[in-house]
Amino acid sequence: MFKKIFLFLIIICCSVSAQTSYRSLSTENWTFNKQNETRKYKATVPGTIHTDLFQQHLIPDPFYGANEKKLQWIENESWEYETIFSVSNFELSAENIELEFNGLDTYATVFLNGNSILEADNMFRKWTLSVKNRLKKGKNQLKIVFHSAVQKGKEAATKLPYTLPERERVFIRKAQYQFGWDWGPRFVTAGIWKNVQLKFWNSAKIENIKYSQLQLNEEKALLEFITDIYSPKEQTVQLALNDKVQTFHLKKGKNIVKMPYEILKPIFWWCNGLGKPHLYSFSVELFQQNKLLESKKLNIGLRTIELVQNKDTFGTGFYFKLNGKPVFMKGANYVPNDSFLPRVSKTSPLELVLNAKAAHMNMLRVWGGGVYADDAFYDACDANGILVWQDFMFACSMYPGDDKFVANVKQEVIDQVDRLQNHPSLALWCGNNENDEGWHNWGWQKQYNYSKSDSTQIWNDYKKVFHELIPHTLDSLLSKDKNSYWPSSPSIGWGRKESLLQGDSHYWGVWWGKEPFEMYQKKVGRFMSEYGFQGMPNKETLERVIAQSDLNFGSEVFKNHQKHPTGFETINEYMARDFRVPIALDKYIYVSQLLQAYGMKTAIEAHRLAKPYCMGSLYWQFNDCWPVTSWSTVDYYGNWKASHYQVKESFAPIVLLFSEDAKALSIIGSNDTFDLQTGTLTAQLLDFSGNVIWKADKICEINQESNTVCLQIEYDQFPNFDKQKSVLQVEFKGKNTESVAYHYFVKPKELLLEKPTIEIKVVGETLIEVTTNTLAKNVYLHSKDGFFNTNYFDLIPGFPKIIKIDKPSNAIEVLSLFDAN
Repeated sequence: MFKKIFLFLIIICCSVSAQTSYRSLSTENWTFNKQNETRKYKATVPGTIHTDLFQQHLIPDPFYGANEKKLQWIENESWEYETIFSVSNFELSAENIELEFNGLDTYATVFLNGNSILEADNMFRKWTLSVKNRLKKGKNQLKIVFHSAVQKGKEAATKLPYTLPERERVFIRKAQYQFGWDWGPRFVTAGIWKNVQLKFWNSAKIENIKYSQLQLNEEKALLEFITDIYSPKEQTVQLALNDKVQTFHLKKGKNIVKMPYEILKPIFWWCNGLGKPHLYSFSVELFQQNKLLESKKLNIGLRTIELVQNKDTFGTGFYFKLNGKPVFMKGANYVPNDSFLPRVSKTSPLELVLNAKAAHMNMLRVWGGGVYADDAFYDACDANGILVWQDFMFACSMYPGDDKFVANVKQEVIDQVDRLQNHPSLALWCGNNENDEGWHNWGWQKQYNYSKSDSTQIWNDYKKVFHELIPHTLDSLLSKDKNSYWPSSPSIGWGRKESLLQGDSHYWGVWWGKEPFEMYQKKVGRFMSEYGFQGMPNKETLERVIAQSDLNFGSEVFKNHQKHPTGFETINEYMARDFRVPIALDKYIYVSQLLQAYGMKTAIEAHRLAKPYCMGSLYWQFNDCWPVTSWSTVDYYGNWKASHYQVKESFAPIVLLFSEDAKALSIIGSNDTFDLQTGTLTAQLLDFSGNVIWKADKICEINQESNTVCLQIEYDQFPNFDKQKSVLQVEFKGKNTESVAYHYFVKPKELLLEKPTIEIKVVGETLIEVTTNTLAKNVYLHSKDGFFNTNYFDLIPGFPKIIKIDKPSNAIEVLSLFDAN
């Protein structure tokens, strides 16, 4: 019996020794200290210096109150992280041992057993070092000194004869939003922000896997898998791709091996709303003499995606074709989930993507002032049919172009493209956010007093990175079917008429220009990749970070959670235009959310009405990195604002829209699906008691992938009615679809509302029926820890609403617009 067990152990050991294995060092006992101070404290890895200081009760909660201002000293210090870990003889027997840092933030000197082995200078790069000859049996010391990124950036800035916009941050390859934005705080972090591990391998290792689609049609998909294998010597290996095995002779060094793979009757990957995002699973295994050396897994989706820019009578179009079909893109701009990225939960990316899917989105733009998202985000997008517009991490400034900076950026691009390119969700690579627009429209030349030679150098550096380095690097890494690049978003600034005739558009006349919401209907570009309006988060969100005594607009603490310099002033000005301005804070918050939703509805529906001239609507912004009043539709804690419910309605696959002029009102069915929708359209002019003043029915066909005028009503068809006490309800009922829309004839503040009696009846374990005796506008249901699938809705007598709640509740609070007046 003893001999059998001993033999079994030998087999296991040999198997582990032959196969690549990993050992996380993140779980070791890490400490941190401020440089030149001897006292050490427990650290969490992955983590940041701010969260470590907070966990050790050395600083208060960075998000609470105005603590942000008290904690700015942290960014000017250098910090040391250290751990002692043991290495066994068995581990040292591996032919190769590598130390991998998946993310160091940002300027870091790494010491192993007292010897300097790395100078890191980029948060977005992966660092891999051979350490077999530096490790010893027993205890080993790993120490990382994080130098102040702010000080490093300032030192770099002094080497230029001119000042670049945004000063030190542009010299630092680090998340730019951490230096503060008009929706986020300034927390310039440092630390081991991603996993650190030892990699043990023998004979050979897989460095990278990618694939290209050589052929894709309904009959066959012909793929080519390209695997980078590093071999320390000449040798023969076998590579298995699912059930297919091929032998390769490797040379010493890097080897690129290719294997074809054929799929008959392939199932295509489709975005949300147009089909299933089907994924194929592949296992890639590297063998030698029947011993498994290393294995990798990947999921791929078979699809074609192209950015089409054809000249037309208006200018130049800008739209995406998915599997040969033009698709109207509906979505938002995604920013980092937290100011302190390592504490984002593993489920948070999936939850955000599901919030996008629930709102009928099919695209998210990963904004260039944040970070390249974690794998979990892209995996969630793949599985749920959400396409990704991927910015590289540059935003709202001009950047240096010296050789060291450019070389650093090139390796960053290589690391990220290698990591992300196999995701079927990835639709577009974009060089930066608003750098081009800023240079041409924001007056930097005058502001910083640039000479002609200064301007020439700055623009040449811009072209070097965004017109040469990045696209050329993409060409070297990507197959043609994956390589779609756009240098800067937007291509032209919103103050110029050309911005609406070509390329993508960021329209900020509403909000920044304080133009009325109605301008959204006139300022429609070919692809609207940014626009938006602020809305306050729920009071419960603010209460988690602001004391009751500071919950007022005069409080400096309250103002600290609004980062736009004239944010509350702008909200108030717009609110007074369309709503009655409440005095009580909770009512003001509620109306601010209605205001935001009102603006979003106006913009999105204008974009859909302009289809196919306009073929995309990505609003600013989807989410938050901390509790704040911002443009987000989902707050930091994942709560939906009124605007997200509105987005869900306005992005629905089939939606009823209104277009009016002085004489008539047109009812238009907008259909984003591939199917003709046939049904009955019913239009009813109702008073607020639900009485029918006028009614019309019509059989209507809403054409696929287009807009169809279903009914045109001349105003003189209506009998006399009071515009302040009436609403036009329009309903379309088809075989498998139903859509309802409401049109009011005056602004919300001009409606003569009466106090409604709203009744709620439980009709199922998680279903309620809501009724009213008079028009209840923008009914808001609230239950602690409960989520309603519909909210902030209009309720008319005789038309009960069935609402689903995610968990049973006996305590539902109700608020309507009448209560806020």
